[in-house]
Amino acid sequence: MANNSHLQQLNGQPEKEKLSFGYSSESIPQYGSKVPVFKKENDEDEEVIIDGDYEREKGLGWFIAGLIIVGELAGGGIVALPTAMIQTQFYPGLVLVVFMSFVLSFTAYCLGQSWAIMLRLFPEYRSHCRKPYPEIGYRALGPVMKIIVSIFIDITLFGICTVFLLLSSKNIQDFISAFFDVHVSYCILILVVACCLLPMTFLKSPKDFWWAIVIAFITTAIAVIFVIIGAYFDYDTCQKHKALPGFNPENYFLAFATITFAYGGHSAFPTVQHDMKKPSDFSKSTTMAFFIVLFLYAPCCVLGPLVYGDSIRESIINSIQITWIQQVINISITLHIVLAVVLMFNPLNQEAEEILGVPHSFGPKRVLVRFGMMAAVAFVAESVPQFGPLLDLVGGSLMAFTAIIFPALFYLFLSTKETMIREHRMKVASRNFIPKISDIFRHTPKIRLVCCLGVIMIALVGASAATYAAIKGLSGTHFHPPCYVSSFMGSQEHKTHLHTNMNCCGRYQNISRFNDLSLCSEPDLYLYN
Repeated sequence: MANNSHLQQLNGQPEKEKLSFGYSSESIPQYGSKVPVFKKENDEDEEVIIDGDYEREKGLGWFIAGLIIVGELAGGGIVALPTAMIQTQFYPGLVLVVFMSFVLSFTAYCLGQSWAIMLRLFPEYRSHCRKPYPEIGYRALGPVMKIIVSIFIDITLFGICTVFLLLSSKNIQDFISAFFDVHVSYCILILVVACCLLPMTFLKSPKDFWWAIVIAFITTAIAVIFVIIGAYFDYDTCQKHKALPGFNPENYFLAFATITFAYGGHSAFPTVQHDMKKPSDFSKSTTMAFFIVLFLYAPCCVLGPLVYGDSIRESIINSIQITWIQQVINISITLHIVLAVVLMFNPLNQEAEEILGVPHSFGPKRVLVRFGMMAAVAFVAESVPQFGPLLDLVGGSLMAFTAIIFPALFYLFLSTKETMIREHRMKVASRNFIPKISDIFRHTPKIRLVCCLGVIMIALVGASAATYAAIKGLSGTHFHPPCYVSSFMGSQEHKTHLHTNMNCCGRYQNISRFNDLSLCSEPDLYLYN
């Protein structure tokens, strides 16, 4: 880290120097400048700097990048957000969901601006970068922060991938049971789904599988439409019997964790932005994506509590009482999860490849590493088949950092660094310094400073409370034995029979549109208390 003496030595005209990757000091983009198209040494792809922003000849457009973000975010929230609305007694929950969507949209903007600054100041990141998010942390706060960011992202993504594997396997089991009256072992389905996902994880980056994420967006839209249809048909049966839980502060903290999980896909955002033709357009992608996701989430957030009340448990899917509608939603969400999890695996795989020194090109080493990562996720899924409580802990604590705190914090430091570099016309070799807190207050516009510090404080309080509530809930949760243990014990815990996946409505969860209580699953009257 350099001190202010670096700044004092560099107030004069910068010397013309040859930079790595074929750039000269004259190629360093300045605000308001237009640099003609040029080529990097030993590279056939043309690049251009327009008005200070880097642009490559090929890459994802901002619209496709936005659809990729939608495909990554939407899906899990449809399942989980109605629970958060019930925990927060509906009307406060509406305010909280809308407010947090704007907070997380703002931090997505901060993250995108941070990477755009990186491309302007450090030419080496204009080529392929396996770990863009940790590199943002490194340039903002040094090598220790790079390690911290990597650890947070790896644990978060590993947990999300495991939960998505569990959820998709459970949904497939419910689908087979509902329509074919055949029981297929949940533990076997975990392995089958993992094997089906494995070939897609061999792809290099989001630009290689953007089509899969677009399909995930379409399946999510289909799921939302059928949630509306199912709630419409169940309205007369369930609405008049619905109930909401009383006020419980811990429920609000858990709702904070759920909402952060629903909107907090920031760990993969820099990977998407890195593959864009014009990375500075990422703000357009995130703005479009968050509006679409909020639009998709709104029907489930409103109709779930209004129609079913606290009879909704971990998922709204099981509250839909018409079986074929329930299973259309089920399989649509499953397709979304199966496709979106490929994007979640990508930064996790690239992190492992970076540590192990695997070449960027496709080869046996990449296959071996990515097979090992999928095997590790499948092993954890088989070991902890009830993964929900642990996800609350990971989502409520680590995701608050990767989705809210880190983006706002890094943006403050990097934007301050860029301002100081431009004011003092510093050379590339002198840019590895960390701005002081006083520098941030001096050089950051007041509105930006207030917004960033505000969301950081909100996230710190919310993450602390959510972590406490998750640990408290985790300590009282009964975990099923691992699959490889229960199979020897002859356990029946993972078996699902016909129709038992339907949660009936009403205060006592005993109201069925078919007037047949044998169709109802076992009530859970204390879930929200």
